[in-house]
Formats: sequence, C-alpha cells, structure tokens
Amino acid sequence: MGAIDFGLIVDATVIMVENIYRHLAEATTRREANEPEASYPVPHGFTGNLATIYRSATEVSHAIFFSAAIIIVGFVPLFTLSGVEGHIFGPMAKTYAYALAGGLLATFTVSPALSALLLPTRVEETETLIVSWLRRLYTPVLEFVLINRVVTLTATALLLSLAIFAGRSLGLEFLPHLEEGNLWIRATMPPAVSLEEGNDYVNRIRKTIKSFPEVETIVSQQGRPDDGTDATGFFNAEFFVPLKPESDWRKGVDKDALTSELSSTLIEEFPGIEFNFSQHIQDNVQEAVSGVKGENSIKLFGNDLQTLTKAANQIKAVMKTIRGITDLAVFSSVGQPTIRIDIDRFAAGRYGLAPGDINSAVQTAIGGQAAGDAYEESSDRHFPNIVRLAQPYRQSVEAIDRLTIGSQNPTTNTVTQIPLKEVAKVSLVSGASFIYREQQQRYLPIKFSVRGRDLGGAVLDAQRKIAEEVKLPPGYRLEWVGEFGNLQDAIKRLKVIVPVTILLISVLLYFNFSSLADTLLGLTVIPMAMVGGIFALVLTGTPFSVSAAIGFIALFGISVMEGIILLSYYNQLIEAGKERFSALSEACQTRFRPVMMTCNAACVGLLPAAFSTAIGSQVQRPLALVVVGGILLAPSLVLLVLPVLIGLFSRRARQIPSSNAVLEPAE
Repeated sequence: MGAIDFGLIVDATVIMVENIYRHLAEATTRREANEPEASYPVPHGFTGNLATIYRSATEVSHAIFFSAAIIIVGFVPLFTLSGVEGHIFGPMAKTYAYALAGGLLATFTVSPALSALLLPTRVEETETLIVSWLRRLYTPVLEFVLINRVVTLTATALLLSLAIFAGRSLGLEFLPHLEEGNLWIRATMPPAVSLEEGNDYVNRIRKTIKSFPEVETIVSQQGRPDDGTDATGFFNAEFFVPLKPESDWRKGVDKDALTSELSSTLIEEFPGIEFNFSQHIQDNVQEAVSGVKGENSIKLFGNDLQTLTKAANQIKAVMKTIRGITDLAVFSSVGQPTIRIDIDRFAAGRYGLAPGDINSAVQTAIGGQAAGDAYEESSDRHFPNIVRLAQPYRQSVEAIDRLTIGSQNPTTNTVTQIPLKEVAKVSLVSGASFIYREQQQRYLPIKFSVRGRDLGGAVLDAQRKIAEEVKLPPGYRLEWVGEFGNLQDAIKRLKVIVPVTILLISVLLYFNFSSLADTLLGLTVIPMAMVGGIFALVLTGTPFSVSAAIGFIALFGISVMEGIILLSYYNQLIEAGKERFSALSEACQTRFRPVMMTCNAACVGLLPAAFSTAIGSQVQRPLALVVVGGILLAPSLVLLVLPVLIGLFSRRARQIPSSNAVLEPAE
C-alpha cells in the first residue's frame, strides 16, 4: 500500500514549487521589461527572489494546509475498521496520516528553503511538449463550456446517471481473495467412519490430488490435533496443497479452473464425501472469525436437532439452484450411533423398580462404577478402580437386553433378577454427534463457497429464494457469517462513519472559505471523482469490496484538494478586482498545470498496484483501480465542470480597488 503515499505526499510540494517557479518566471519577465515590481508586505530584509518565494509560498499555504487536513480527515473511516479489514488497512491509514503530516511539514519548510538555494535568479517558464499540447486542447474546450453552461451541466448529469447505473451492476465481495499459492482442501466423511477406514480414504485422496501436475506436494491431517483446540472427529480430513509457480502449469489453466477440475474429480471418485476448497491462511482466518469450517456459512439457530437438520436440508436444496454456489454441505449434527433405553414405568412398577434403580444398574454395567482407589506408594496420588461388565456382555443391543436388574420381593425377602428388556425398550438410534452452540443457543451450520460469480450477488439471490421457499418454525432464525457477514458489518460501519467524514470535510471547507456556497462548490468535486472510480471497476470487471470502498474514501480528499486549488485562486482574482468570466478563465489556465501534475503524481504512484498480478496484490488492486480511474477523469471534470458551477453559484463579489491603491499584477 506504500505506493499511494509516494504519489500523494508530494502533491503539496508540487503545488508549492510550481507556484514559486511561476512567480519567479513572472518576476524575471517584469525585470526584463523594466516594469515595476509588485508591492506586497514581506519580512524585513527579504528582497529579490527571497521576497518572490515568500509571497508565492504564503499565497498557497492556506489552501495546501486545508487540503492536507481534508485528505487526512478523509481517512478517518479507516481508523474505525475492525476485524480482518481493520488489521489489513489500519496500518495503512496510520502510515498515510504520518507520511502526509511529514510531507506537509516539509512543504512549508524545506521546499521554500531549497527553492531559495537551488533556483537561479533568472527563471524562464517553459512548458513541456505534453503540457503545451494539453493546454492547446484545453483552452477551446474551456471557452466552450463557460459559454454553453446548459450543455455542460446536462452532459455532466448524464455522465453521473450513467455512473450510477453502471455502479448498480457491480458485484459485491468482502475482500478480494489474497492469492497464497496453495490450496487447503477439507474432506468431510460420514460421521461414523473409523480411524482405520478414514485413513484409507485419506491416502487415496492424497494420491488423486498429487496426480495433478500443478501440485507440488501434499500434506494431510485426519481427526483433531493432540492439543484438542480443534474439536472434530475421524470423519474430518484436511489437506495442505502447495502449488507450483503458475509458469509451470498447463496452458490455459488458472487457479479457478484447477479448483473446479479438482472438485469434479474428487466428487466423482469419492461419492458420499463432501469437499471444501480454500487457502491455508484464508481458511484459518475465516474459521477464527465465524467459528465454522467453511469459506461462507449460514447459522440456523433453533432448539431441536431433528428440526434443525430438516430445515437445513431444505435450505441446502434451495441453494443448489443458485448459480455460483459450490462446496455446499450441511454439518452433521445427528448420525452418531446411540443406544437408547426407554424405561417402561408401568412394567418397572409391577416389579417394584423405580426408574433410578434401572438407571443405576445400567450405568454400573455399561459405564462402570468406582469400587475403590489405588494409591501410589510414597505419594498422595490415587486413582479410582472402575468395575463394569466385560465387553461381550455389553457390546450389542441383544447383550444389553439381557442385562438383569435386581428386584427385591418384600414378601419372601429374596432378590429376583429381571431382564432389562422386561422393564425397558433398548434400541439403536441415530443420536447427536455434534451440538454447535453460540451465545447459549443451538445452531446448525450450512457451509458453501462462491466461484465464478461475485459473492454479494450469489448471497442476495440465495436470501431471496430461501425467504420465498423455506418456512422456518417459530423461534428459528438464520444468520449469514463468513465473508458475507464481514461485508455486511463493514458496510454498516461505513454507512455511519462516511457521512460523518463528509460532514467534517464540509466543516474544514467552511473554515477555509468562510462561505457556504464555496463549501458546497468544493464538495461537488467528490461525485465527479467517484465517476472515474466506478467506471474503472466496471471496465475491469472488479466487484465492489471493502478495498474498493477505501479507494473511494481516498478520492474524497484528493478530489477536494483539486477543487480547493482552483476555487481559492478564483477567489483571489475576484478580490483583486477581476471580472467573473475573466477570473474564471485565468484561474483555470493558471491552475491547469498544478492540477494535472498533482493528479498525475498520485496516479503514477498507484499504477504498479493497479496492474500488478504478483502474490498479495489482489487486496490492493481494487483500491488502486478506483484511485487511478477517479484521478484520470477528475482533472477533466474539475477543470471543466467546476468552473461552470463556480460561475453559476459563487457569491464572491468583485472588489473595485481605490484609485490610490497599488495594483498587483494578475497571476
């Protein structure tokens, strides 16, 4: 993310040095024409170039300071981010603020000092071929828009409408997938699978995955770790699959194509096993955030496990019909083979047995009961001696049926052994294998991934279809977690903080201009800059994400800075007595070069990030695309549309100087 700093922290210095250079060139021209020097207050002892540099620096210092302050305020939303996005973009926001503050300090101190040391006494202002060519194109267009205001504003309104329409077609995602150069594959086998049988499947899956030429190696793990931090069973197997460099892959195969091919092959060769594809770091982060082993998931909250399972399968059937949703599976909540013993209270009563007597006998026979303690010699450590029936007498339903319960006959004072099947029903049922809980509520996860489509579009379609086709019982609810849940949380937070940020920018603009009309004019450049960012996302097929949102936030400050440069100079010309049309034309021509230079500096600084394809570049690319697209289009809109708005709505009144006042030459 450092590229964004390199381009933008020099903007203030560019404006300062350009203004100093222009004034020095004008002073040189006046001296050669034997014209009198302009009179303006300077500190004692400042003459010649020093006086010109002082006047040039103070002329733009006010606008530069507020522009930098507005850019820093524009990044306030980044300081409010939390979770994954906060960890990624929080350091960038702090670095950005510190770098901009340092650059601002250097602009007010180092730049004027170096200008006084390095710039010669005689300065000739010569524009480069590119600037001269752009100015020749700009001048007639500027004259046209200032004369034909209705046409200009109509075209601008159409452009904004087109951007809004194009923006509605953008997809949604939380963050672009950070390419790690590996795959993390999870295989979910039937819950009752044994360690030995599961290990055989794991070895076969390893061989199948390793057969792909893009795979460098593969490491597998089955069950849960020794430290017990990941509660799962033998049915869960996970595979870490590092991939070879993409230059060694088959022609025409990319990461998505490889994932689809692997998924199809594994599902075909291992029916009944569910597979999920992610990446190593991504999988760990998402599991830590949502608590579910899956890229995205739905948490279905409710009380009864059977009802939860039934409703979850209905939701799964609906989601199968949604384009782009893959790796769909319902987590196993039931399916564990369980011996269920239902006591017949009436039958037990006929034998004089209470339910507690039967429960105690079953617990002792099957689970065991302590018959004493074994103590270690020369130690206070002791261990209970557990006594229970031998395995042959408790290993099947039939064996448990034959367990006997002692019933005392009060008449004869003898004990009669009653078979358990006479007083209870013993059956093998499918019991609870896992019970997922969150905030003292049961839930059942439904995991899924999205490939070949944007996450937001797929989830929104799924939400609409589930609401139409699945009727949940009273007391049951859905919660979307994972990437989409993070996206919703981030958007909710930005919906609050972004308006607050715009309000703070408005306050700073008002402090700068002391005019409500000028404040609103300064804010109009924000939608102008956003147009370019929207078009950049649409043309590159990039979904809207938190990264792109941060790019738009960066545009707030950058675009307002360009507006301040132009509007402040226009106000200076009006206060100097210039006529409105003449002041607009001169302000645009004079500020054409610094606006183009600052925009190009910020744009060039982010070009590598916008077009990089290296590992790790995926997160910063949407941010860079938005800023580059917005800055490429912003100069045209700021230098053409803003002057029209200034001419229509600015309330700055022309001041007629007194006859004995010394007129300063127009700049």
